[in-house]
Amino acid sequence: MPRQLFILGYPHDVGGAGTELWHTLKLWRRMRWRLTLIPTWQADPRWQRRLSAIGCTTHHATPATLHTVPGLTGATVFSMCNARFLEVAPRLRMLGCRLIWAGCMNWLFPAERQFYGRHGPFDRHVFQSRFQRDRLLPQLRRFGYRDEQGAVIRGAFDAAEFPFQPRPHRPDEALVIGRISRAAPEKFHRQTWRIYGRTPYPVVARVLGWSAAVRREVGPPPRWAEVWPAGTREPRELLGELHALVHAGGRATENWPRIGLEAMAAGVPLVVDDRGGWSEMIHHGRTGFLCQSADDFAFYTALLARDERRRQRVVRAARESLGRDLAPPRQIAAKWQRLLSGRVY
Repeated sequence: MPRQLFILGYPHDVGGAGTELWHTLKLWRRMRWRLTLIPTWQADPRWQRRLSAIGCTTHHATPATLHTVPGLTGATVFSMCNARFLEVAPRLRMLGCRLIWAGCMNWLFPAERQFYGRHGPFDRHVFQSRFQRDRLLPQLRRFGYRDEQGAVIRGAFDAAEFPFQPRPHRPDEALVIGRISRAAPEKFHRQTWRIYGRTPYPVVARVLGWSAAVRREVGPPPRWAEVWPAGTREPRELLGELHALVHAGGRATENWPRIGLEAMAAGVPLVVDDRGGWSEMIHHGRTGFLCQSADDFAFYTALLARDERRRQRVVRAARESLGRDLAPPRQIAAKWQRLLSGRVY
């Protein structure tokens, strides 16, 4: 099994793929793998310093100079939801590279379809949730994908990056609720403000991931809401201000939402959609609440507002579930070992 991996792409602050890649790199380094990252096609100096600090190497290249990267020919190359990887994957195949792809969506990009139609599936495919795998398998099989080429491997997650500091809630204060995501309109329920406003308790809403397109989707924020564009605030800072993360989704169905893991680690209870990856992540009533309607969102948000003991039980059970069920480092590492060794499971 290879002990060296090349990664095409770079971590970044906004979006699940960029943050998941960072946590995955840290896990691989703890496994003592040698990691060389090739940013596409420019490295953020701040991220390069962080990567160097954990022992990763950054090698600068362009699509035309990939063949000059030391050790790349015949090596294993990984990429996570990076469209530019799809553009150069044929070049990497010509160099004899073994390609591993972790797409983060529940559908195939047009560029993915084009690649599979011309070159077949990648050597290995990684799915973050059973929901994602079940959605993608019928599509991938049309291109010759075999089940032994892929595996469900939950996204690595270092809970230490989000200190457990649940914010107490007093009966005489407003409940601070919020959500954090990319500024993608399809991630927002069109009735977001109505759903928040139906809670029969005073609320303050704080939304990170705002844009003009989101405003067109959900309408202007009411006077009791504050909004910020993605990347303008640290998610861990905003999580520390919330009594609950109330995430009513829109047209897009979540695969394995990173913000759920981050909220659990920080001590923020989740009130979310009963669909997609959320349904796999949450044990309803114990580690969060799954909602099928606007009435559900209002009911469970109100429950958290009036029952502080239950709210605290939920956040503690959710935090415990991270290391035990959702992101146990040893189990995730073992799955990567099996995938790279070529064993079927």
